[in-house]
Amino acid sequence: MQSIGLYVHVPFCKRKCLYCDFYSAADMSRTDAYVRAVIRNIKAAGLTYGTVYFGGGTPSLLTAEQISDILSAADISDGAEISMECNPESADFSYLCGLKSAGVNRVSFGIQSLNDGELAALGRLHNADKACEAVLSAYRAGFENISADLMLATPLQTAESLNNTLERLLELPLTHVSAYLLKVEKGTPLSLDKSLTEKLPNEDETADMYLMTVERLSAAGFEQYEISNFARKEFECRHNLKYWRCEEYFGIGPSAHSFLDGERFYCPPDTEKFISDALQERVSLGTGGDTEEKAMLALRLTKEGLRLADLPEAESRAEPLLKSGLVKKEQGALLLTPEGCLVSNEIICRLIG
Repeated sequence: MQSIGLYVHVPFCKRKCLYCDFYSAADMSRTDAYVRAVIRNIKAAGLTYGTVYFGGGTPSLLTAEQISDILSAADISDGAEISMECNPESADFSYLCGLKSAGVNRVSFGIQSLNDGELAALGRLHNADKACEAVLSAYRAGFENISADLMLATPLQTAESLNNTLERLLELPLTHVSAYLLKVEKGTPLSLDKSLTEKLPNEDETADMYLMTVERLSAAGFEQYEISNFARKEFECRHNLKYWRCEEYFGIGPSAHSFLDGERFYCPPDTEKFISDALQERVSLGTGGDTEEKAMLALRLTKEGLRLADLPEAESRAEPLLKSGLVKKEQGALLLTPEGCLVSNEIICRLIG
């Protein structure tokens, strides 16, 4: 039996970043009530978890004691990966020591850039020095699994500034890097600020930045295992792999999604309702895990890929993609190349038909 993943959405932020469209709120007065509601839902579910992931929002706005209380309420398997997203400005050495004592064994820092001008343009609250300090503090606190988020093709970013960020990033004791292309979501402050959107790299510059990132990280020992994720050997994020492998996970908190017993559902993005309900509401999204969905998710995994035995018709559809170098075939599976990752949605649609 596959172990289930537990995702806990922490819906609090000091201030929303200009690009963010995730659900969060700035009212920190409700954290205690929120934690009680999380614990209530964990106990009612009665599940055993092989991975735990605190996402947000800004999970590091909860105290280490609150994180400990949540983890203590869950039935967690021995050797489980317990990840927590942290913002550099809200995670000092003392706090990180508290997380380690609470049972967290993997931290992921939202660094995004190590260029102060680019960070300001994104609305981040930290600077480059603070980001590096946070990673080093986590290492001193005893964390052996440390990840950093990096954003590509952001306002003001150039190939040179990205290269400088990568050089500095690779000097840090990291085991994992997530490198995402910025998507300007409609309705966000960034999308409405013409002075910033005019400073976004163009399509060709964006492609060059992505390919340079793949190359630099690979040369430094970070193997690409998913379109946007890179890890040193045996440090892939086990929780996120559950999503891409179409395995089960239970999401708790406003806006959290779940996949259990073949059904996909989510909790409405309403913190007050989540706190007041005896159990969080489940809004059904229908069934999940069919052949097409599994194929779509498998193609995101650049080391595992889509097994042709699972979708034989994809082999003939892949011929022009193989010739153009967007896809490769290894050990009975189709894998995206770095160039293919840049047009992954189109390739996935072609292969699935």
